Amino acid sequence: MSININLLPWREARRERRTRQFYGVIVFMLLAGMACGFAVLHVHQQQLAAQQLRNAHISAHIEQLDNEIADVQRYRGDTERLGEQLALFHTLNAERMSTVRLFNDIAASVADGVVYQRLSRSGQRVSLSAVASSERQISEQLRQIATMPGLGVPLFSEVASGQDESRRVFQFEVMQLSPEEAVSMETTP
Repeated sequence: MSININLLPWREARRERRTRQFYGVIVFMLLAGMACGFAVLHVHQQQLAAQQLRNAHISAHIEQLDNEIADVQRYRGDTERLGEQLALFHTLNAERMSTVRLFNDIAASVADGVVYQRLSRSGQRVSLSAVASSERQISEQLRQIATMPGLGVPLFSEVASGQDESRRVFQFEVMQLSPEEAVSMETTP
């Protein structure tokens, strides 16, 4: 007689337990993987937020530096314009002083009977036209001009009779000396 023992329900129960354990481990691993994924995602989000804060901070400083650079360039442009205006002012002031010296020297050198008709200046060269009654007055006027410390030696160009034939119209050119040249001419024997 043979006894048949059916082990199938026991095996079936063991297989179901192992399958449940396997699915439990899979669910646990899935949950652990999701937790690790969320942890990694959270860490990366934290790092990303920190990097964005650093980038925003750097961008703010770059914008501030750009504004400061623009201010410096604007100040540099203002400084250059002020320098140009100052140079122009010095030039105009020097020309004004030069004109005043020229008229003072011309007025101090006028000989009796000489009347100036025209005076023009181109740089340091001064062209003059005057009227005198005689050649003696013309030569006296040219000598007076030559003795002025701010003027060079006159270059006589022409003499012509005036409208009433008794007057002489004469023209000459003279170089106006700079104050430094005038001082050196006075000290040279």
